[in-house]
Amino acid sequence: MNILVLWSSPNVDGLTASAAESLAEGVRKAGGTADMVQLNKCRIEHCMACGNGFGTCRSDGYCVIDDDLQDIYDRMLKADGVAFVTAVYWHDLTEVMKAFMDRLRRCEANHNHSLADKKALIVACAGGTGNGATECLVRFEDILRHMQMKAWDRMPVTRFNKDYNLPSLKVMGELFVKRLEEGFK
Repeated sequence: MNILVLWSSPNVDGLTASAAESLAEGVRKAGGTADMVQLNKCRIEHCMACGNGFGTCRSDGYCVIDDDLQDIYDRMLKADGVAFVTAVYWHDLTEVMKAFMDRLRRCEANHNHSLADKKALIVACAGGTGNGATECLVRFEDILRHMQMKAWDRMPVTRFNKDYNLPSLKVMGELFVKRLEEGFK
């Protein structure tokens, strides 16, 4: 099983990076492959709302902006499942994850529907007070719902719960691979 792990934080050794790696460890423990993509190292532009607000994303299912979106989208299509791990900023996804998801959603929800029923994990990592992680997960699940993707599980990770939630993410990654292999009941 190939799991695409898309994560977003500029901090390569912080809470979000640790959460993405813990999840990937579980995927590998179950015999799967974790294809890691740190969105902050990719070139992801913001939607230009071309045309009358919808351009080729609506009519043809692709974005006219030439950046890393299409390559990552292709990897999503080939993956057996997708895990999204984001830092939480202002009770929401990082700006990079948001830009990626906004453009992906325009292509996917309005035209392609290629990710419909694809299983996903969502993880929100909130530093500081830890507030906002749950709200971020709700927003993220709404985005997935627009694309008809299925959130199999979701987890908030904070500096207060990381001692038990980072190990739980390993189990989550492991079980995700097993459920993809055996079926979701």
